[in-house]
Amino acid sequence: MPEAGPSRAAVDQRPTALLRTASSTLAAAGVPSPRVDAEVLLAHVLGVDRAELRRLAVLDDPVGNKGSDGGTGDSAPVAEVFARLVERRARREPLQHLTGRAAFRYLELHVGPGVFVPRPETEEVAQVAVDAAVVSVRERGSAVVVDLCAGSGAIALAVATEVPGASVHAVELDEQAHSWAARNVARLSPGGAASVVHLVRGDARTALGALDGTVDVVVSNPPYVPPGAVPHDPEVADHDPPVALYGLGGDGLEVPRGVTAAAVRLLRPGGLYVMEHAEVQAEAARSMVAAAGFAEVRTRQDLTGRPRMVVGRAPGRAPGDVRTVTDWGV
Repeated sequence: MPEAGPSRAAVDQRPTALLRTASSTLAAAGVPSPRVDAEVLLAHVLGVDRAELRRLAVLDDPVGNKGSDGGTGDSAPVAEVFARLVERRARREPLQHLTGRAAFRYLELHVGPGVFVPRPETEEVAQVAVDAAVVSVRERGSAVVVDLCAGSGAIALAVATEVPGASVHAVELDEQAHSWAARNVARLSPGGAASVVHLVRGDARTALGALDGTVDVVVSNPPYVPPGAVPHDPEVADHDPPVALYGLGGDGLEVPRGVTAAAVRLLRPGGLYVMEHAEVQAEAARSMVAAAGFAEVRTRQDLTGRPRMVVGRAPGRAPGDVRTVTDWGV
């Protein structure tokens, strides 16, 4: 008779052992943060947060009989579900696709195949929009904010949930991305109340015509990767939708040019525009925004010190408005 395979009991099901094995597997696969990813995945399978996982690791009781699938829909023992997720992460599937969630500022968003996973560097772009909206609410009593190429809705929802008094609109053309954004907007909108964000499926270049000349802040993280610049990370190159990455044109700025023209149309005199771009596009992005007629155009750095966004003020001034970009807190 052939030898029997290893039994489930042969697997060390203590949290410390599971995390140690998973971290080693992920490190060998080149995953940049193997221990963190292992903890996130095991916490997901157990249906707990990482703080609770660390407590469980101190106790180090076997997890095999806990019977939790962490919402994965898999009824197999925890160690088996975890091992399968670790194997997929080792193949460089995005961590956020495996858990179905992505952290962004103070929010947890639903994400998955078909939508761009929001990145930490974009949180600083959102901060600029938040700061400008806060100023508008304080000085004008309200703020109208538009997020063009909204993807999962991350920036729009950050502004809407962090700035009381802001009226936030978001535009996304792609059907799958719009579906993810709608799911996030619905989840974060109070039951029975109006949506925290007015989400529109449409072309960023032409959408929201009724708001022309009235918007205080336009923010965008559009596709901007040049056609020949394939991202290095497999998580991005193989899993983020190309429509969310590549900005078309020889310089990758064809889509951003359309977004910038829309910002000119939408913003009131003195309104603020902020757009994310690649590090190598800083000079070209400034020139593009200045050529569209914006004033006080400047590049802002992200939290790592890299030039990753362009900021400008719409041409003309509202009556009595003598502020500069610096006065907006940006």
